[in-house]
Amino acid sequence: MLAAMSPPATSPPPPKPAGESSARTRGDACPGSLRLHAADDGALARVRLPGGVLGAGQADALGELANRLGDGDIHLTSRGNAQLRALPAGCGDELAQLLGSAGLLPSARHERVRNVVASPLSGLDGSGRPDVGPWLAGLDRLLCASERAARLSGRFLFALDDGRGDVDALGADVTLLARPGGGALLRIGAAAEAVRVSGAQAARAALVAAETFLEHARGSGSWRVSELDEDTRQALFAGVVRELGAAGLDAAPVEGPARPAEPTPPPFGVVNGSTLSVGVPLGRITAAQWTLLAHTARQHGDGTLRLTPWRGVVLPGVVQEGLLDALGEAGLITSADSPWTGVGACIGRPGCAKSLADVQSQAAAALGQVGALPVHWSGCARRCGHPHGDWVDVVATPEGHQVSVVRGGHRNAPVTVPEDPAALSDTVAAARGHQS
Repeated sequence: MLAAMSPPATSPPPPKPAGESSARTRGDACPGSLRLHAADDGALARVRLPGGVLGAGQADALGELANRLGDGDIHLTSRGNAQLRALPAGCGDELAQLLGSAGLLPSARHERVRNVVASPLSGLDGSGRPDVGPWLAGLDRLLCASERAARLSGRFLFALDDGRGDVDALGADVTLLARPGGGALLRIGAAAEAVRVSGAQAARAALVAAETFLEHARGSGSWRVSELDEDTRQALFAGVVRELGAAGLDAAPVEGPARPAEPTPPPFGVVNGSTLSVGVPLGRITAAQWTLLAHTARQHGDGTLRLTPWRGVVLPGVVQEGLLDALGEAGLITSADSPWTGVGACIGRPGCAKSLADVQSQAAAALGQVGALPVHWSGCARRCGHPHGDWVDVVATPEGHQVSVVRGGHRNAPVTVPEDPAALSDTVAAARGHQS
């Protein structure tokens, strides 16, 4: 089962289309626990949680930090990480010390590159699929031990999929897909081919692939596989196969499965009678909600929490359905018919200087029936934290809000809605459609 990491063991904008020039004039400024980002509401720290997994004690430490130094809330990202906002200047040493004491900072050199998403229900829902927990623990140890891996961008992403296709759909740079019988397929970016490796060697194969990417991206300014041109991506795949062989790993190129077009987040509610799954409105957990989640995990579950890439929380081992009611009463999403289902937004004003609107308040004001499509509200054209797959895009502009629908990677012509809350709400509802 997925386990909390312990020593020594923004949401970023969407990647550029494949082959698009990626020349950059500055280094990777992706925030971390040690490299804080200066936002309008204070400093921001992004705490990497591989697989979104943390123990209840670690959750307590994050809550304490949010209350002592930040705005009191835990902000979830689209990679299952946690952010602390409104931090004061000069808090870096205290922050690092407390995170390290909680086992949340196993390597200072690697803290920004521990970007790993994993199937949140792996090993929990009785599906019979392989459990990716051993891969998660192994990959994190290998990452933290690799000097070469420390050069990866804070945007580079690993995905560990137990075969259900949920996190495979998130467009990671290196993906491990579990296969029946214990083997794995290694996917590099969106390549049609994959590499078959043994389950025992899967974590090592993922690290080799990432280290090989660094060599092929050298001098290009590319931080992600999708930013490489087509020839370089083909050379990268061949290079990965060679490097796996040179490392003594059994590897065979095969035709890879099609990447799912739509992510599949865990359903809300009771899963398999032994797990609770809840959503977090706009990914922002209050201090009271966070304390309740940690207490529930400790007192009624296996002592861990799993933050999902869909800004939700899975509580393994919680078997009392009555606890779900308590989480719902606390304001968390516990069923698919909640009006918050599928609604997302960036931080907006006043937290972000680039934002043109308080999009979180606008998203809350526009709640209605559950839509057939998710919707994401953005305060500017960067669209931080937007979902994958098909979605409704709402972007604040100086002229009002642009509303468009993204399907199959293509965006329809946007409709501009002037500053009229009722008209904006109606336009968004029509774009989302309604579930039958």
